[in-house]
Amino acid sequence: MSTLRFRALQEALSRKNVAIKEIDRRSVLFGENVFNQETMQQCLTDDAYDSVMNAINSGTKMDRKIADQIASAMKDWALSKGVTHYTHWFQPLTGATAEKHDAFFETIGDGKAIERFGGGQLVQQEPDASSFPNGGIRNTFEARGYTAWDPTSPAFIYGTTLCIPTVFVSYTGEALDYKTPLLRALQSVDQAATAVAKYFDKNVKKVNASLGWEQEYFLIDSALFNTRPDLVMTGRTLLGHSPAKGQQLDDHYFGSIPLRALNFMMDLEIECMRLGIPVKTRHNEVAPNQFELAPIFEESNLAVDHNSLLMDVMDKVGARHDFKVLFHEKPFAGVNGSGKHNNWSLSTNTGVNLLGPGKTPMSNLQFLTFFINTIKAINDNEELMRAGIASASNDHRLGANEAPPAIISVFIGEQLTAVLKELESVTNGKLSPKEKTDLKLNVVGKIPEILLDNTDRNRTSPFAFTGNKFEYRAVGSKANCANPMTILNTIVAKQLRNFKKEVDALIDTKELKKDEAIFNVLREYIKQSKNILFEGNGYGDAWEQEAAKRGLSNNKTTPVALKAKISEKSLALFEEMGVMNRIESEARYEIEMEEYVMRIQIEGRVLGDIARNHVIPTAVKYQNTLISNVSGLKRLYGDDFKMHAKEQMEIIEEISRHISQINTKVNEMTNARKEANNLTDSEEMAYAYCDKVKPLFDDIRYSCDKLELLVDDELWPLTKYRELLFTR
Repeated sequence: MSTLRFRALQEALSRKNVAIKEIDRRSVLFGENVFNQETMQQCLTDDAYDSVMNAINSGTKMDRKIADQIASAMKDWALSKGVTHYTHWFQPLTGATAEKHDAFFETIGDGKAIERFGGGQLVQQEPDASSFPNGGIRNTFEARGYTAWDPTSPAFIYGTTLCIPTVFVSYTGEALDYKTPLLRALQSVDQAATAVAKYFDKNVKKVNASLGWEQEYFLIDSALFNTRPDLVMTGRTLLGHSPAKGQQLDDHYFGSIPLRALNFMMDLEIECMRLGIPVKTRHNEVAPNQFELAPIFEESNLAVDHNSLLMDVMDKVGARHDFKVLFHEKPFAGVNGSGKHNNWSLSTNTGVNLLGPGKTPMSNLQFLTFFINTIKAINDNEELMRAGIASASNDHRLGANEAPPAIISVFIGEQLTAVLKELESVTNGKLSPKEKTDLKLNVVGKIPEILLDNTDRNRTSPFAFTGNKFEYRAVGSKANCANPMTILNTIVAKQLRNFKKEVDALIDTKELKKDEAIFNVLREYIKQSKNILFEGNGYGDAWEQEAAKRGLSNNKTTPVALKAKISEKSLALFEEMGVMNRIESEARYEIEMEEYVMRIQIEGRVLGDIARNHVIPTAVKYQNTLISNVSGLKRLYGDDFKMHAKEQMEIIEEISRHISQINTKVNEMTNARKEANNLTDSEEMAYAYCDKVKPLFDDIRYSCDKLELLVDDELWPLTKYRELLFTR
C-alpha cells in the first residue's frame, strides 16, 4: 500500500495544468443553455408566454393546450442545441439530485421515427419512488411517485440533456423532496410579508425571499484521494496526524490562488455562466487547499436549485482537472471546516430590500419592523433553527476552529443594539409629540448612518446581521439550502402574521395611530428577544454557561437537535403555515435519524477496516524491523545490548501498546454497533450510535495517529495530511 501512496504522490506532483480558454465577456455566455424569460419570449406565442409568467408570478394553472405549446417550443430549442434526452430533475431527501433520462426519440411504425415531447411529459412524470427515502410514508412495494414541473425555476441544458426542475411527491400527495416544502414556505412568507409591507407602501403586491449562498470546499488531487479509503467511502479522513504546518500562519486565506485550482475555477465559472448560475466571487479559504465561491443573490427557490446543480457541476469539472471536490463539513481534523453561509433577505416587487435602511424615518421604521420580527422569530424557534442545520457531518464542524457553536444566537453589532435599547424605552400606548419626533429624528432617522459603520461580522455567530441581510452561518457545506431556508421562511412568516394581528388590534381597540402601534409592538418584541442577542466570542465554557442562564439550547449532536422538528410546537407551526402536514414532518424526522445512523455505521466499518487491515499490519511490519535490529545488537554486544537498543525497545513497546489499544477499541466499537443494530426504534438506534459507537472513533484514531508518527514514513500506507493539504 505504501507504494500506492508514493505512486499517487508522483502522479499528483507531475500533473500539468489543464489549459482553459478564458472568455472576454461572461455576460455573453450567461444563460445560453437556459430556457429563461428571454428565450421564452423568442420561442413562445404571446399567450403561452403570458401563461408561464402568470404561473411564475401568481401560481395560476395553465391548461393542457398551453402546456403542449410550451413543450413543443422547449423541445425545438433543445434540439437546436444538440440535445437528445430530457429529464425531470428533482431533489429527493437523499441530499443529492435525481434524474431519469428519456429520449425525445419515438417510433411511429413502418420503420420511421420522430422526436416527440408533449405537455403531458413536461408537466408530470411517474418515476419509481420505492427506493427513495420516505420515512415510513409508504411501503417499499408501493412504487409510484410523481414529479411535477416547477415553472418558477427555468429548464436548462446540461450536456445533451434537457433538465426540467420539478417537485417530487408520493402517490398519496406527501412531499418526498426538498423543493415542495420550500415553495410552500416561500408562498407563506410572501403573503405574510406583503401584508406587513402594506403598512408602509400600499403598492407592494409581492415579497420575495432572496438567498445568496457561499460555497466552501476543498480540492484534493484525485490520485491522492483514491489512496484514502476513508475519503472515498465517507468524505472525510477518519484518521491522520496533523501536519507541523497547518493554517496557523494564515497564509492561505485570500492568498494568491494556485494556478491549477484557478484553472479549475475558471472552467467551472464558464460552465456556470452557460447554466445561468451567477457566480461572482472566488478566493482561498482559511485551510490549505480550501476555497470558496459565491454568486449574486437570487430568489430563494432558484438559488437552491442553482446550488444543488453547482455541486454536481463541480464534481464533473473537478474530474477534468484530476481534482476531487470535498463538500464534507470537516474532512480534516484540526483545520477549518467548510460551511455554506446562507445570506437571506426579503425584497418587494417595488424593488425595496425590507432589511435595508432607507432615506426617511418611515422607511427605516419598515426596516426595524422586519429586522426585529426576524430576531423575534429566531428567539422563539432557536431549537428548530439548530435542527435545520443538523447532520452527522456538520456536528464535526460546529464549534470547531472558524465555525459557529451549536448554540443559536443573533449578532447585530453594538450600534444596532443601542438602537434597540432606545426603542425599548418607548412609552406604552400613545406617544407624546416630542417622543415621536425624537424617535423619528434621533433613533430611526439615524439608522443609515449607523449601518454605514456597522458592517463587521462576528465569525462565531450562527446568525448575524450584516448590513442589509441576515447571514445564517451555521449551515453546512454539504447541506441542501432548502432545509434551513424552509425553516427560516416559515418561522418569519408566522412571526409577521402574529405581528400584524397585534398591530391591527392596537389600532382597532386602543385607537393608536399606525406608527404608534408598530412602536408599541416592537418594544415588547425587543424585551422578549434579549436572550438571543449575543455580541461576544461563541467559543468556550463561558458562553455555554451564559447561554444556559439565558435558557438557550445547546444541542451538540444531531439526534438531540432533530427532536425539535417533531415537537408539538413545530408540528403545529408547519401545519398552520401550510408548509408540511404532520405526516411529512414526522417522515422527515425519521429519514434524518436513519441517515445519521447509516453515516456513523459506515464510518465505523471503514475505520475498523483501515485500523486492522492497514494500520496494524504496517505497525507490525515496522516493529519486526526494530526487533531484528535489537536482535542484531544483542548478537553484536551481548549482555550490553540494552545500552545500545534502549530507544528501539521503547518504540517496540509503544507500538505494542497502541496495537493493543486499537484492537481492543475496534472490538468494543464492533460490539457497540451490533447492539445498536439490534434496536428496532430509529430514535433509540441513533442515540446508541451517537453515545456508544461514535465516541470510540476518537480512541481508535488517537492510537492510529500516534503510530503514524512512530512508523517509518516509507512504510506508511495512507497519504498523510501534509500531502493531502499541501500538494498543489
